[in-house]
Amino acid sequence: MTPQLSSSPQLSARFSPDATGELIVDGAREGFAEQSTERLRETVLTRVGEIAASAGHPVRLTVSDEEGDWLLAVHPDGSIGDEEALSAAAAADPVPAPSRDVPARESFLYTERPRADRARQGVRGALARAGLPLSPSAAELRERAELDAVSRHWAGPRTIAIVNGKGGANKTPTTALLAAVFARNGGSGVLAWDNNETRGTLGWRTEKDDHDSTVQSLLPAADALLSAGARTADIGHYVHHQNADKYDVLRSNPTMLATEQRISSADFDRLHTVATKFYRLVIIDSGNDESAERWLRMIDHTDQLVIATTALGEHAEAGALLLEALLQRDAKSARLARDAVVIVSQSERTGPASDARRVAAGFEPLARRAVTIPFDPEMHGGRLSFETLAPRTRRAWLHAAAAVAEGL
Repeated sequence: MTPQLSSSPQLSARFSPDATGELIVDGAREGFAEQSTERLRETVLTRVGEIAASAGHPVRLTVSDEEGDWLLAVHPDGSIGDEEALSAAAAADPVPAPSRDVPARESFLYTERPRADRARQGVRGALARAGLPLSPSAAELRERAELDAVSRHWAGPRTIAIVNGKGGANKTPTTALLAAVFARNGGSGVLAWDNNETRGTLGWRTEKDDHDSTVQSLLPAADALLSAGARTADIGHYVHHQNADKYDVLRSNPTMLATEQRISSADFDRLHTVATKFYRLVIIDSGNDESAERWLRMIDHTDQLVIATTALGEHAEAGALLLEALLQRDAKSARLARDAVVIVSQSERTGPASDARRVAAGFEPLARRAVTIPFDPEMHGGRLSFETLAPRTRRAWLHAAAAVAEGL
């Protein structure tokens, strides 16, 4: 017979991310602090088991943490159960035995059953690994859905353009970190391309291979790379692989004057044909000259437009003016503007996060999505590396990449 849960004593526990917590027993509070959240959970649940043993029956425990609230049944022997499952088992009718006249048999061809989805993160994940069948929190389910979105491979190549006519608007970090999210989760075949003829810095902020190749090196080799005899690895002579973040970089040459590295529309077409032969996803770090041939031709090849901006007014205004200009250019440009994703980075350590949220809200009538990225010193100067970012920054970039993936 399944034991019934008593409402006395009234128990609730709260767990904090800093491994502190409290247990409330009939209104009396007991504080706890441990070295880890897992140790905190064990200590509190051991204490609740002692209370159940003293009471001589299972007790209800309401557990709260940053992922939400749920109910547990804690038994006098210290074992833990899900109250919903316990109640369902008590109320269930006995399963009738199969008829002896026609023996029941399941097909050997359909023996697999879908596994119950269990939590994997936070306190809920720790309890699930201990054997308690807790489902994922809403936050964990959102993260899983976004990971699925950025891991997808599309039928045919896709091109993403990162744009803003104002320098310093965070185009290069946006290009590199979106490329990292897509490559780390979806696998190889991601290219970050510096399409800036006025001292583009994508090459300065990413890893360099043992050669000095740039866009100018690739252009004369385009015909050979497009030939039937070209091998997949041949593109490695012209791009720079990012070992940890798994994407490749096609550099511009920041030491050359713009007049020495002009790219015509025809040149851009050839480069883009090469890029989409060797890569499934091409993310282009645009220059600041919205009238340049290479910039305009980039828009013609774009599948998803991303406006990169900081919370500074001049950067946001330049991004908004660009969207308004594209609405007037032609039908495709107008569609790209309406379906754009705006990524607002908090660029100042002392700037409030509300500034970025305010800018994002201002873009909502102009674009499909507007998301924010918190301040992170690893994004400001030096080589860009996804794994050096703070956890909340990595989570924000996953959210941003998933918003971009929706348009592909």
